[in-house]
Amino acid sequence: MRVGAIVLAGGQSKRMGRPKATLDWHGSTLVRRAAGIVARVADGPVVVVRAARQELPALPAAVEVTQDARDARGPLQGIAAGLAAVGDRAGAVFVCGIDAPLLHPALIGAVVAALAADEQIDVVLPVAHGFPHPLFAAYRTSIARDLHDLLEQDLLGTKPLLQRCRVRRLDATALLADAAVAEHDPALDSLLNLNEPEEYEAARARPAPRVTVIGRGDVRAATLSAAGEGAATVNGRATSDPEEPLVGGDVVAFVMRPRYRPAP
Repeated sequence: MRVGAIVLAGGQSKRMGRPKATLDWHGSTLVRRAAGIVARVADGPVVVVRAARQELPALPAAVEVTQDARDARGPLQGIAAGLAAVGDRAGAVFVCGIDAPLLHPALIGAVVAALAADEQIDVVLPVAHGFPHPLFAAYRTSIARDLHDLLEQDLLGTKPLLQRCRVRRLDATALLADAAVAEHDPALDSLLNLNEPEEYEAARARPAPRVTVIGRGDVRAATLSAAGEGAATVNGRATSDPEEPLVGGDVVAFVMRPRYRPAP
């Protein structure tokens, strides 16, 4: 089963007071970080959904951008737009917002793996910190029909959608049963989203992720440019994008530039 990703960027950001998509995150932006994190797990399309006329900062060429058919209709409208863009190129998608910069690929992988393991379920829904998290969930693309029906009835919340679907809920114990989640995200900070300016500032004040740079040891860096200069591999995957997001546990190897040697 191919897995895509949908990143919802079209929210109105009323409580934040300014567009979340363009907020700085250690020299990058929240939308750039979200797209880069989900791309690590997705082997299908990565789609960012924006509001009509919404301007977004630069994104990698492989990231697709689409827009809500109608403004101010909540996350279901955004998910529907994302699913329409994905089409038949994936059998499932991981859905998230742009306001979760602590999201770790290990948690995404655990949620997606739970969906892939059971063909009888439509949604895998994390439940932690006292809440369900439908915007950190994995959905089969076949829910598009239900989404269309709900939007036609102006039922815009995620609860009506989940009531129509076969849902597996993963509580904190189930999420932390995954070894990678337990190692890299033991507090399940992946599921913290930033709605208020104070939440954003507190998250920005946290130490950057601890990553290992070959030849230098452990450093704190949220982006490739913060870890070093030039092209590199991140966990064996080549990149030269200075805004490439880094997460705890990453191993970065910068490409050694050949030194100039004068002709004899």
